[in-house]
Amino acid sequence: MDDGFASLLARVRACTLCAPHLPLGPRPILRANPGARLLIVGQAPGTKVHETGLPWNDRSGDRLRQWLNLGRDTFYDEDRVAIVPTGLCYPGRDPKGGDLPPRPECAPLWHPQILPLLTEIRLTLVVGSYAQAALLGTRRAGTMTETVAAWQGYGPNLFPLPHPSWRTTAWENRNPWFAAELLPDLRSRVHALLNSP
Repeated sequence: MDDGFASLLARVRACTLCAPHLPLGPRPILRANPGARLLIVGQAPGTKVHETGLPWNDRSGDRLRQWLNLGRDTFYDEDRVAIVPTGLCYPGRDPKGGDLPPRPECAPLWHPQILPLLTEIRLTLVVGSYAQAALLGTRRAGTMTETVAAWQGYGPNLFPLPHPSWRTTAWENRNPWFAAELLPDLRSRVHALLNSP
């Protein structure tokens, strides 16, 4: 990793822009290296990820790794996989249930500085509706389900996925094409990408 990119990551990790809105305080969490080929853009860290400082280090991460058929060693190999969420800090609990959306200030500030430097990325997984809104914009379909169902239409470089929380279990049961068609395609593309010379 060159000094310029390391300096950028240090600035990102020192960010306090949203501090007044963060119940647990700022702790920007990401993993990136300019040589990575796979980029995972999720929503925002949960409480366990905030505590450990390791992205996707929770049950949602276990499920995402299962979807990808990747072990932890490969998933956390920064030389191959970059993880840059839409919101880098835990946003807090929604009184209606679940976590709050990612802070709206985060992606517009940091994504334009980080993502252009990840010059070797060949595939970006856009995980969850908030990430899809941020990265796909008007290219996303009317709903998260419609967006994910149209995965083949996003070309070779983008791959939309639902958020892999426990709530997705019922969604998967209602959408059998996800396991039957999408996951085999996803696994094939990810493994070919990460195992190519």
